[in-house]
Amino acid sequence: MERTEFELKPFHSTADAGWDEIMAIYAQSFPLPEQWPVEGYRRALGDPLFRADGIWVDGRPAGLLFHWRDPAYRYLEHLAVSPAMRGRDLGSKVLRAFCREAGRVVLEIDPPEDEISIRRQGFYERNGFVTNPYLYIHPSFRRPFQPHRLVLMSYPGPLGRQEAAGFEDFVHREVLKYSDHAQ
Repeated sequence: MERTEFELKPFHSTADAGWDEIMAIYAQSFPLPEQWPVEGYRRALGDPLFRADGIWVDGRPAGLLFHWRDPAYRYLEHLAVSPAMRGRDLGSKVLRAFCREAGRVVLEIDPPEDEISIRRQGFYERNGFVTNPYLYIHPSFRRPFQPHRLVLMSYPGPLGRQEAAGFEDFVHREVLKYSDHAQ
């Protein structure tokens, strides 16, 4: 396996270099109900709790890491690597570096019901995440709203019931204000 070095660069505006390439990876990687409207990103990039990092390899956009800061944890909302860069351990390297810096991390995945979602859960488990047993309904970011069940995973250990409820409150209070729910 070749050694892949990366750099995380925060975006401050949708006009920043690499934004369009990163958004193409984003559109390929996530189902539409889990994607924000573009206007939401324009507004969220000014929020001190939100950070949109581009993953750069050899001076080119190779992926994205979008996350939120809560006093108790980081919410890893979106992590994706360009299809051309997959299989090089880049996603694991980025995730491990992020977790070392963040400490406590919470994320959502689709229920492990098909090959892709089972592999995704395994990816996070291999990187130190655990699956939590709490029912979690993702509110969907776009119209028509299609709420759907997701699985909460956390690093480095499980969430308590109050932590899981606090996470859900955080998403509704801080994240949804940049979605179609705010209109």
